[in-house]
Amino acid sequence: MSVVVVGAGIAGTACAAELAAAGVPVRLLERAGEVGGRMGGRVVAGRPVDLGAAYFTVRDPGFEQVVLRWQAAGLARPWTSELAVLSGGTRDRAPGPQRWAAPGGLGALVADLAAALPVELGHEVRRVGPGPVVDGEPADAVVLAMPDPEALRLLDHPVTSRLAGREWRPAVAVAAAWPDREWAELPAAFVNDHPVLTLIADDGARRGDGAPVLVAHTTAEVARAHEAEPDGAIEPVLDALRALLGVSSSPVWTLAHHWPYASPDGVREEPYHLTADGIGLAGDGWGSPRVETAWRSGHLLGRALVERVR
Repeated sequence: MSVVVVGAGIAGTACAAELAAAGVPVRLLERAGEVGGRMGGRVVAGRPVDLGAAYFTVRDPGFEQVVLRWQAAGLARPWTSELAVLSGGTRDRAPGPQRWAAPGGLGALVADLAAALPVELGHEVRRVGPGPVVDGEPADAVVLAMPDPEALRLLDHPVTSRLAGREWRPAVAVAAAWPDREWAELPAAFVNDHPVLTLIADDGARRGDGAPVLVAHTTAEVARAHEAEPDGAIEPVLDALRALLGVSSSPVWTLAHHWPYASPDGVREEPYHLTADGIGLAGDGWGSPRVETAWRSGHLLGRALVERVR
């Protein structure tokens, strides 16, 4: 049996890793030039900046073993168990589970999972149909590890009925660096009922290097307004940071990235979906939208495919 996995985010990579570990031939296809998906970021001034997921949590015992291996290798670090909540000019505390971060960027964690896998970067898949068939080539099974709207564009299969009708919220991530740290200690903050922002993360705090860099995520409304030109969201975000955190000086550099499918509405109960003819669907859309959900979705789908082989 041979399996094609489309999408080298953490879900697709976890799925391919499970298959490869069981000796199942697998191809991992990614249209971008690097693995990571929405855990990806950028390198600015020689320093990685996370622009997608802000952090991750650990509940699943299987994922915990992976995270502990990352920690031992220096790829992941416990960050904070308490975030701030900014709302209506007030600042409250939001205790919660331990949040984890990655000194080299969250994308480095996916790259570690993919290190021994046959990844084909820059490979854009255009059509997946019954059989299954990937761009006219037959396969024993194919996994689409991506947000629902992206899977819908590729699929010519009745399984599309499981994907249609669900809304996905966009976001623009704006990163900015200042000459000096001007804000009070702030690992990260949820921003409630704000017209521009939903989240602010101190990238120097989560990375552990203390760099005066903030990453802010916009509301879906702001992201839709700046879909064509994400840089247009930079000034409204900077204005919001000045008002919320008291930042007064101008940043040394800024950048913006538009995520058209940052997070889904609602929660699915099933962790993945696998059709009788071998088309699998995985990702953080199959459960609650977390990094851990995406890993678990791909991991469990990989195990299901291994059992199908056996």
